[in-house]
Amino acid sequence: MTTTSTNSSVSVTTQEHRRSLVVPGLAAAVAAALAATLVAAICRGAGVDFATPDGEDPIPLVAFPMFTLTFSIIGLVVAVGIRRWSKRPASTFLRTALSLTAISLVPPLLIDVDRTSSLCLVMVHLVVAAIVIPTLTRSLTRSAVKG
Repeated sequence: MTTTSTNSSVSVTTQEHRRSLVVPGLAAAVAAALAATLVAAICRGAGVDFATPDGEDPIPLVAFPMFTLTFSIIGLVVAVGIRRWSKRPASTFLRTALSLTAISLVPPLLIDVDRTSSLCLVMVHLVVAAIVIPTLTRSLTRSAVKG
């Protein structure tokens, strides 16, 4: 019976450990998706059309939360992996996330859209990063202190 109790407590601890990163990470992803949509809507309201000069359809507003959620969840998966295999998960994640954010700023500057669209897309990337990265980094710091 003692063995079962120990396994139960290990299982609960593992679930709590997992939850300490996943719950805040998902909350940050949702908040970032809302913020990205808001920034894109403000840009669009200010006259930014997010359309390419060759006449293709503009980037639809629904694409902003969709891509934000998708890539934020990918970032969460990266954070889970880093927490599992890194000796210093918070600093490793922070360096990785900042590097990936810097890389993500390049395509908006290279795609064939007007300058204001490019700048708004960069702003959306930075707003999302400002929400997701600190949340996951803090969660990784807390889980390293507990575990």
